[in-house]
Amino acid sequence: MPSPTLLGQLAALHELLSALPTRVPEADCYERFDPALESLAWLLGRAVYLETFWLREVVAGDDRLTARVRALFEPGLGDEAPPLPPRDHLLNWALEIQEENLLRLANPGALPPHPLLDDDRLLAFLVQQEALLYEDMLRVLQARQGRLKHDDFHPREPLRAATPPIDAAGIEFGHYRLGGDPERPHFDNELPPQVVELHAACIARKPVNNAWYLTFIEAGGYADEACWSDAGRAWRQREQRVAPAWWRRDSDGEWYEIGLNGPLDLPPDEPVGGLSRHEAEAFANWLGHHHTEYQGAVLAHEYQWELATRTQRIEDTGRVLEWCGNDFFAYDGFTPFPDIDERREQFARGDASLRGSHRHSQKILRRPSLRRHAPADDGRQLAGCRLVFPPE
Repeated sequence: MPSPTLLGQLAALHELLSALPTRVPEADCYERFDPALESLAWLLGRAVYLETFWLREVVAGDDRLTARVRALFEPGLGDEAPPLPPRDHLLNWALEIQEENLLRLANPGALPPHPLLDDDRLLAFLVQQEALLYEDMLRVLQARQGRLKHDDFHPREPLRAATPPIDAAGIEFGHYRLGGDPERPHFDNELPPQVVELHAACIARKPVNNAWYLTFIEAGGYADEACWSDAGRAWRQREQRVAPAWWRRDSDGEWYEIGLNGPLDLPPDEPVGGLSRHEAEAFANWLGHHHTEYQGAVLAHEYQWELATRTQRIEDTGRVLEWCGNDFFAYDGFTPFPDIDERREQFARGDASLRGSHRHSQKILRRPSLRRHAPADDGRQLAGCRLVFPPE
């Protein structure tokens, strides 16, 4: 029998995914507000297609449904893709297909025996993939808010800069076992578990917050050439960035943030989000260059982050994603699942590593071993950073 917990999570995600397109005018469901993301309508359809492809076409050997909509919801077609159906039609189609998929999963014998179904691996994969698509849809809503005018907004409590305090936990030199648990939901890139050697270091107990990052801005960090890598300088010039992606200034020059539902105050102690990895690296370099007590500051390696999370040495690991100092790579002994070609390609893109979850992440995506990745140029995620320093 499939896990009732996973089935319940999949059913809940169906409702969440279908609810988001109804929060905006119909025309906005089909608008690409972020060039790195598809529209709300496409992302919903993609979730339904992905689930149906694996359950009906691959497991059950029936491609009648997926063949009809493949050109709509396969990525990479761009302007060549056919137009999507109207919102009501899309929502009704999604509801019908999702209900049938749940029935097939929940009833023994409704799906033929298949290795992908063993130990709920495919079910766990689908729940996690749809949880990630849900996050993408939320990012679209935030990007939509970023296009709107908020001229009348003024923060109730304007953000003020603050110097980061020294508050770090020690990591001792040693060998540590890290990685996913094969008996629990995981992605293939978390396996197999690894034994890694870590050198002694100190890791910040908290991620960089809004007040600390404002200090970097006000000190001219974006114009400080010594803080930026060559790739970072090229990105900064191309993007003309002077602050995190979702920060805005009101008519009095005070900073505020664009959220999913509109403008918000920037709490000083809240982890900063909306950074590219270039910005995160520049902040670490600036801190080390201009504050002697932080010399040698760098972004945490994902191994350091996972160890510190597992041993509860750090805090606020679920507020924003956190850029790591290493690029994304395959663990020794990596075995792709379930799409061999697509899963291997995840390491060929040269992405940067991300760890953690954020305030909108589903429970199934909140674990120390979860690995994410994105281009270092991607500054529109809810991503910040955590620093590591030389040992005392």
